[in-house]
Amino acid sequence: MAEDFSVVVLASDLGVDARPFLTRTDEVDEQENWHDCPQYLGDEDFADLDLLHFFTLQGSDKSGNRIFRVVGKFFPARVVSAERLKKYIFQKISNECPEGPFCLVYMHSTVQKDENSPGITILRWIYEDLPSEIKERLQVVYFVHPGLRSRLVIATLGRLLLTGGLYWKIKYVSRLQYLWEEIKKGEVEVPDFVNNHDNVLEHRPLTDYGIEPDPFHLTEVQSSSFSLNHYENRWVS
Repeated sequence: MAEDFSVVVLASDLGVDARPFLTRTDEVDEQENWHDCPQYLGDEDFADLDLLHFFTLQGSDKSGNRIFRVVGKFFPARVVSAERLKKYIFQKISNECPEGPFCLVYMHSTVQKDENSPGITILRWIYEDLPSEIKERLQVVYFVHPGLRSRLVIATLGRLLLTGGLYWKIKYVSRLQYLWEEIKKGEVEVPDFVNNHDNVLEHRPLTDYGIEPDPFHLTEVQSSSFSLNHYENRWVS
C-alpha cells in the first residue's frame, strides 16, 4: 500500500523559507527535542572541562536558589566548540541540579574577549536549546564586574538576542559587597584574582569602563615637598 503524501506549492517570489515544509514532522520533533533524550549526550567525557572549574555548582543565594558559578577567565573559548559547551552545560545542570530553582553567578573580572568569551550569539543559541523547564528554573543571573562593552552590548542587543525572559533576569553587580547582599559569604567561592580586581575598583572604580583616572599612579608617589625637605635636612646636618 502506497504511503500518503501531500503537495505544497509555494511561489518563489514570496520570500518564504520552504525547508519547514520539506522536512518530515518526525525529524523536526527529533531535532527540537534532543534534550529529552539522554542518549543525545552519549558517553562523552567532560573531565577536561571539569578540571577548568569555569562552571561549578556551589551553595545557595538568600532566596534559596542553588548557585552555578561561572568564571569567565577560566573558559578557553578558542579550544572549546560551541556544540561541546552546550552539551557540557546541559549535562552539568541535569546531573547536579535536576530540580528546583537555580541562579548563575557570572564573574566577568579580567575577561579577554578573544580568549574567554564565546560570544553573545553562541550563548543565545545555547540558552534557546535548553529545555523549557530549565529556563523556567533559572531565576536570576548575577553579572559580577560588568565592563562598559558588556553593558552596551546587552543594553542594545539584549532585548533582541536574549529571549525567553533572560534579558530581564540579568542583575549587574559592580562590586562584591553588593553580591553579599544577595548571597551569604561562603556560599560561593571567589577566586583570588576576582578579589584583587575588586580591590582595584575600590580605589579606581572606573577601571571596568576603560577609564583610568590615575594612569601613572601618581597618588602612590611621595610628594615632592616631602622629598625636598628630607634632603634639606641632610644638607643642614
